[in-house]
Amino acid sequence: MIHVRRRSHRLLAVLLPLALVVASCGGKEGGDENTEVGDPERGGSVTYALEAETTDGWCLPEAQLAISGIMVARTVYDTLTAPNAAGEYVPYLAKSVTPNDSYDEWTITLRDGIKFHDGTDLTAEVVKNNLDAYRGSYDNRPNVLLFRFVLANIDTVEVTGDMEVTVTTKVPWVAFPAFLHGSGRIGILAQAQLDNEDACDTELIGTGPFKLESWEVNQEFVAVKNPNYWQDAPDGQPYPYLDEIRFRPIIEPEQRVNAMESGNIDLLHASGAPEFLTLRDLKENGQANTYESAENAEVTFLQMNTSEPPLDDIRVRQALALSIDREDYRQVINQGLFQQATGPFAPGSIGYLEETGFPKEGDIEEATRLVEEYEAENGPIELTYQATPGTQTQQIAQYVQQAFGNIGMDINLTTIEQAELISNAIAGDFQIQGFRNYPGGDPDELYVWWSTGSPANFARIDDPEIQRLLDEGRSEPDPDARKQIYQDLNRRFGEQVWSLWANWTEWIVGSRPEVHGFSAEEQPKLPDGSAPFKGLPTGHPVQGIWVEQ
Repeated sequence: MIHVRRRSHRLLAVLLPLALVVASCGGKEGGDENTEVGDPERGGSVTYALEAETTDGWCLPEAQLAISGIMVARTVYDTLTAPNAAGEYVPYLAKSVTPNDSYDEWTITLRDGIKFHDGTDLTAEVVKNNLDAYRGSYDNRPNVLLFRFVLANIDTVEVTGDMEVTVTTKVPWVAFPAFLHGSGRIGILAQAQLDNEDACDTELIGTGPFKLESWEVNQEFVAVKNPNYWQDAPDGQPYPYLDEIRFRPIIEPEQRVNAMESGNIDLLHASGAPEFLTLRDLKENGQANTYESAENAEVTFLQMNTSEPPLDDIRVRQALALSIDREDYRQVINQGLFQQATGPFAPGSIGYLEETGFPKEGDIEEATRLVEEYEAENGPIELTYQATPGTQTQQIAQYVQQAFGNIGMDINLTTIEQAELISNAIAGDFQIQGFRNYPGGDPDELYVWWSTGSPANFARIDDPEIQRLLDEGRSEPDPDARKQIYQDLNRRFGEQVWSLWANWTEWIVGSRPEVHGFSAEEQPKLPDGSAPFKGLPTGHPVQGIWVEQ
């Protein structure tokens, strides 16, 4: 068994009140796989442990995908664009994505010769139907919710050639290519899956490097090699190298690591401090390969339903923020790892600021005063906090209960699975949740999360200033002006305390020593020859993974 190395710290009465969707996230930048291995070998199978199951399946226009679901999606499907190491969104299934001078018309030209797993061709008509499905304008896919709002700025989608689609937008959309990737969620489905009314979520047909073999919910998803994949490896044969990849949900992070060490799995992903420390030790001892990254990180935070009392009152939100001893939280929960977050935009984003107006230091006396002032007018504060299963998330939940209790609040705890937590966020059926979201990229990709009335605005933020800045940033082509807009938005978050920030979410992928090809340095180059994206907030490619035979 692996014993997680833990540092000894006293548990202060006041700790950062955050529980995460999964274990508290992060790790240091860098950390490649072990080097000096031979050339990639073909064949073999690997089992990859994910943090959660995607119980509602992969009918992508209707799916609710966190990182585990995205990992499976990018195994079976490809997107029209993809991010590269420079943070640009470059053509992927598309050969080009070109705007007009005013950025309100985009022409998507597709690559020739790409086939879906069922042998049908990738055509402009199929892509049009996919885009219409995602935006809720395709008759056979009427149940689209989130993407209907994500892509609401699309006005029309027209086939303008056998391999050409033209999209017009309601307002200029500078970051449109980023939305064709959608953090890996907007994969292109074959027409047969798109029109499958009964089993679109389970009968998956993409153009990706692997194709569905079987799926037993909460047990294992098995995908086998697509022998006709459209991208060739350096040896002149098509990717992928593996014959098979198996995804297995293991919710408890420490169990994932233990399963890898015992040989029951081959790869895993994790975002908690204990797992970072353990995997680093294993790598140092030659027992694992690892890759970790903080680039374009998500943020770990406390999500509040600000549409209802008491969290609609800024005094209560300020009290929660002021109850935080952020450095103590970093030491006790994150074991001294990970950079504290100051807002929704991570370092590297044009919107990032070190100082946003969000309280950096705890002030128990002021927090208590604000609580007493509110309660004198409205009565006692009682809140319910939703946490997901797992040793660390439950530990953090107890800290939340203790911390808020210390400033006079009554906190109830409830434990729910990740899929239910996301459903509750969409429905607004919560008061406080631990959450992990807002992966880096173009800041406009986060529009839907904060726009008034959007179902993805889980916090129910209704702030005219934030809406104004979101709208301006979407259509502003000048890079310097866009930077100022998103930094102003960051400050607004800090001033109004719309969220309680914890740390930038870093991820680590670990494998048994004989497994290679998942680090950014070893992943395949993108079709335009550029280096692949280095971050891990939405998973990583799998076609370059290989096993020493």
